[in-house]
Amino acid sequence: MESSSSTISSYSVAIAMVLVQFAYGGSNILVKVSFNEGLNQIVLVVYRHVIAILMLGPFAFALERKQLHLLSFSLMAKIFVLALIGTTILLHVFYIGLHYTSATVASALNNALPSFTFLMAFLLGMEKVRISRARSRAKLAGTFLCIAGSLVFTFWKGHYLLKSFTERPLININAPHVKENWIKGCGLILVGYTVWSVSLILQTMIIKVYPAPLSINTLICFFVLLQNIVLAMFFARDPSIWKVDWNINLVTNFYCGIVNSAIVYYIQSWCISKKGPVFAAMFSPLQVVIVGIFSAVAFAEQFHVGSMVGSVFVIVGLYCVVWGKKMDTLVDENTDVDEELELGSSEKVVEIS
Repeated sequence: MESSSSTISSYSVAIAMVLVQFAYGGSNILVKVSFNEGLNQIVLVVYRHVIAILMLGPFAFALERKQLHLLSFSLMAKIFVLALIGTTILLHVFYIGLHYTSATVASALNNALPSFTFLMAFLLGMEKVRISRARSRAKLAGTFLCIAGSLVFTFWKGHYLLKSFTERPLININAPHVKENWIKGCGLILVGYTVWSVSLILQTMIIKVYPAPLSINTLICFFVLLQNIVLAMFFARDPSIWKVDWNINLVTNFYCGIVNSAIVYYIQSWCISKKGPVFAAMFSPLQVVIVGIFSAVAFAEQFHVGSMVGSVFVIVGLYCVVWGKKMDTLVDENTDVDEELELGSSEKVVEIS
């Protein structure tokens, strides 16, 4: 029965993470289009988290109010840091990088996230590595492949390998005020994903102490809102940029607020609590497929040799890390079973004696 429930849980987490990748892919496309329409990124971050608080707050209070006594000043401080690193810094660095590149590039580089997460976990002592074991070598090799793939993706464009599916873009996303800068954009997005890796580790530590994902995400949204109100006082003081008309910008605000900041944040926290940060990140290759196909059709995007080679490196590296993590899980489960059998047999010996 335990193995059956574990399998059901694995399938549930897998389905949830597939939906998460669709959600992130959709937001990358919408945000890129909205920035072209003049949406300010601080305005977007503020509005999306106001919407998320209104969505999550009532459910968090109704379902998790009995756990409020577990909140301490130390825990609140950790959640504040998580909001700063994992959302405020991440979103602004990522959005600036998105200005200089495309939604497809952002989604492709997302594949490096699991290896970055593993590397961070290893440096913090949360992951054990023994070179003599195949699963450890696979995780190390996968990490290096992902890093190498990210560098190839960033610094080598090469000739066009595949032409777009349409001669003219159905949607024009060439912003007149921002020139494409491949290296700067990829570098910023990679910095964002490195920050995200750190936040996933911190989120895992917080969930173990305070297993209330709705409350955690509500507090994250609240702290992110406060942090960005402070930023707005310096960088978004023009009242005109806060007006959102009935256009794609309004759709993006509501989509990012309801889908990303509310639903996806919660689903991701639940997945991390069930299977850990590396497993939760293993479905990221789906995002580049989703966004790549859409961008080729709608935006007439073309694919470079360097992009394809770098993506292959990253995806192969990703699944090396995932295979190593899977073997770790199987070994841990077998060890637990052996310990239970040994404990049971020792109890029987005591009873007989």
